[in-house]
Amino acid sequence: MSSVTATTPTTVPAPAGSAPERARPRLDWRLRFGALSLIWGFSFLLIKVGTQGYAPFQVTLGRLAFGTAVLAVAMAVRREGLPRGARTWGHLAVAGFLLNALPFSLFAFAELTIPSTLAGICNATSPLWGMALSMVALSEDRPTRVRVAGLGVGFLGVLTVLGAWQGFQGLDARGTALALLASLSYPVGWIYVRRTLAGSSHSNLSLTGGQLLLATIQLAVVTPLFTTMPTGFAVGPLLAIAALGTLGTGLAVLVQYGIVAEVGPTTGQMVTYFVPVIAAAAGVVLLGETLTWSTPVGAVIVLAGAALTQVRPKRPA
Repeated sequence: MSSVTATTPTTVPAPAGSAPERARPRLDWRLRFGALSLIWGFSFLLIKVGTQGYAPFQVTLGRLAFGTAVLAVAMAVRREGLPRGARTWGHLAVAGFLLNALPFSLFAFAELTIPSTLAGICNATSPLWGMALSMVALSEDRPTRVRVAGLGVGFLGVLTVLGAWQGFQGLDARGTALALLASLSYPVGWIYVRRTLAGSSHSNLSLTGGQLLLATIQLAVVTPLFTTMPTGFAVGPLLAIAALGTLGTGLAVLVQYGIVAEVGPTTGQMVTYFVPVIAAAAGVVLLGETLTWSTPVGAVIVLAGAALTQVRPKRPA
């Protein structure tokens, strides 16, 4: 996995060896960690609210546009430019599709038919997909018994969430499949970035800004082809999209990079385990979504399995 690894709907991994951030935030990293957990946990609620007034592609386009604007401001403040080189831009276009345009759109379509709580839990399966894919795609990422066991435990948790013993009764198969595909898209993107952009001389901020810009352009092309202009502009959903982009996509990436630079990727990726808990609480309390016993129990099993897949063997001194 890349040097910045987390399983959230807005994460953009930083290529290993890229230029470090120059200034450390003054706010204690624990407070920023808590804020990041809240921001990403509430992202699924904001997606649900956004789709109540706008088409999924429109939600994703707005999200990316607001997120790109935040990074553009950050780049201007730090006096950093966009990356150079056609090859780099080509890789960033693929990364933007796999890590932003595709999963963001899939989650938006999924939440047309499934609760935001289920979408948040599906997102927590990304480490499981990542573990399974890394065994095939990354020769240096050798599996251990503990990590393989974590993979099995995690997918047992997925079956628990989905109520497999009841024949998946009451489950919207299409929406759930879209959410799981979205979570699969993240590790595919991370592996691609690791293989193509690791060791880049460009800064994390510069690469991320270019990546989000290209993802925004991709959605700007696709959205008019598959949606029509809304007859009216719903204020509530529009504000949700603006918050989703500025906070959950733009600001969150900057906060995450700062945390990882300060305390390392192992601690930084722990935010993953708080996101589904907050997403479920927000959906139940603010949207009135219901939970059966299998959903929280399965979520705990998923997170336990995901944690085991992140256990690395100790290297000899």
